[in-house]
Amino acid sequence: MTNSLPPDIPTMRVATQRVLAQGAAPLSDEQLETLRLQLRGHIQLLGPEIERAAQRLPKGDSLRECALTSAGEARMRLLLGPGDTVVVRVAVVQKLARSVRALCDQYEQLGGGRV
Repeated sequence: MTNSLPPDIPTMRVATQRVLAQGAAPLSDEQLETLRLQLRGHIQLLGPEIERAAQRLPKGDSLRECALTSAGEARMRLLLGPGDTVVVRVAVVQKLARSVRALCDQYEQLGGGRV
């Protein structure tokens, strides 16, 4: 089953910038947890979209392989827990944000899911 609305890529990119931007303001524990859940939701939404679009490309196609790799890595990052310390919580959120950013890039490279 596919979503009737396309993913909101600009909103997803804004979420990643909250933690990945140069000089990003430190986030409170509550903000980190909210962002962690938001990023997880973005991955859960965008990952399958990327996989479906990439599967339509021929095997061996570099765009297909990169997209499937990004989606697989993002799926693995969903296994990360929230973290027991502030340093680990920040690292988890950064990893999720990098995956969301990569998936956004792949989504756009795949023509917004219209491959």
